[in-house]
Amino acid sequence: MTGVQVADVRPSQQMRDLGVVQYGAGILAEPARAFDLPAERDVAERITDELFAAMERIGRVHPFAKGMGIAAPQLGVARAAAVVQPPGDVPAVILLNPRITGRSEETDEQYEGCLSFFDVRGLVPRPLKITVETTALTGATATTVYDRGLARLIHHETDHLDGLLYTARMRTGVEPIPVEEYRQTGQAWTYRGV
Repeated sequence: MTGVQVADVRPSQQMRDLGVVQYGAGILAEPARAFDLPAERDVAERITDELFAAMERIGRVHPFAKGMGIAAPQLGVARAAAVVQPPGDVPAVILLNPRITGRSEETDEQYEGCLSFFDVRGLVPRPLKITVETTALTGATATTVYDRGLARLIHHETDHLDGLLYTARMRTGVEPIPVEEYRQTGQAWTYRGV
């Protein structure tokens, strides 16, 4: 038999082939530049469109039952934009210049994955509720409270825009585990809508 079978392609290689910047790239460790809105509205719209197109490509190859997100630096664009698609028939959340302004003291620790190093999953403690301020294309600011699974997704993407990967949030001594081992844990977190 010749050639590589789809099953033989590592998840991280699959993401790389879909245009996702992989672990080790400098852009993933740098804070993204904020938009000057509404002056940069066209740029923000173009980047948001690119994020949606990437999510569509990725979603055709890998189903995300618990929702997914992607940040502009993961596409090689150092701007403060991310898109989060909650699970189910719920509209996507567009994050422009997101800033977490509040966190609950109550946290939980769940496994997370990242498109930029998709071969592993890590156990990450995060607040159960966060308050996020974003900028609209008009330049107006909006403040939204997210909880549970959606808070986790949005916190993860906001971290990307601050140049942080989820490994920076993991407890000392806890290491990511191979995705094959994760699949055997049965400890995947469950999204609970806002």
